[in-house]
Parts: sequence; structure tokens; C-alpha cells
Amino acid sequence: MRKEDCFYLGTIVSKYSFKGEVLVKLDTDDPEIYENMESVFVSLGNNLVPFFIKRCRLHKSNLLRIDFEEVKSESDADRIMKSGLYLPLNMLPKLTDNKFYYHEVVGFTMVDSVHGDIGIIQSINDTTAQALFEVEKEDKQLLIPVNDDIITKVDRENKCIFVNTPEGLVDLYLS
Repeated sequence: MRKEDCFYLGTIVSKYSFKGEVLVKLDTDDPEIYENMESVFVSLGNNLVPFFIKRCRLHKSNLLRIDFEEVKSESDADRIMKSGLYLPLNMLPKLTDNKFYYHEVVGFTMVDSVHGDIGIIQSINDTTAQALFEVEKEDKQLLIPVNDDIITKVDRENKCIFVNTPEGLVDLYLS
């Protein structure tokens, strides 16, 4: 399995017991849907390695307590500490309406209510305080905030995101 075919679920952040149980900090708004998993991919080096789960359950808010079949001691747990967990993309819950996964909209056309087609979404930069659509139009890059107030419609069928950008924002880039 390749990372490109998977989504990031979370990171192993600490050991829970001397029997090798670990706590995973999940990167999700709905941690409860991952309580009954049978397996995950653990990122070890440049590889995703399948690990089978004996038992997993929520531990406090967004931590998942996992007892892996292959991890039977603290030293086994130390070997996978700080590793990322991944699941295949087809296991992502389907989103509807104007909700979307960042990877899902790359390649979509962005259509502004005033300027029309303002380009193709190349990526989403979520390393900044405000996540930004990186949109390309005629060799120019536009940075448009990922914001519910701006996004008016996500049209998956036609691969378009309709936005109502703040006055002057698009003009900064295209004039």
C-alpha cells in the first residue's frame, strides 16, 4: 500500500501499558467511527506496514487506545512510537454538501461569483494559520482562504468549487 492511496489517521503518541498498548492522537472530527477497526497501516521508515488490532477503544476525547496483535511489550511499543497511522482512501466517510477532504478537490475548477473561472486548485496549504486553496490560472498563483463563508457550493459531479471571494482579492492576482 502506498501513502498516496491512504489518508492520515493519527500518530502514536504514548504507551498505555506494559503489555504494549499505545495511545493514538487522531486527526479527525469523529473519533468514534474508528473504534472498531481490525487493522491499520503504520508508517515505518518509508513503508506502510499492516498491523492487526486485537482491541481498540476511545480513551478520553480524541485519543484511541490500541492493542495491536504484533505489539506485546513496552519495547515493541517503543519501536512504533511517534509513527503515523494510515487507512485506505476508500475507508474515508463520504462527505456531502459543501464539506470536502482537501485531497478530494485538487484538480477542481474554482469559480468566483464575480470573476467566473479563476483557475484550477493545485493543492491546499494547511501549514498556515488559515488553510489556503492554491489556485493556478495562466501561470499565476492565487491564494484563496478555505472558509465556509467564501465557499458557496461544491459540485463534485462537475469538479467545481463555487466561491464568493472578498472584494479585491482576485484582482490582486489577476490584474
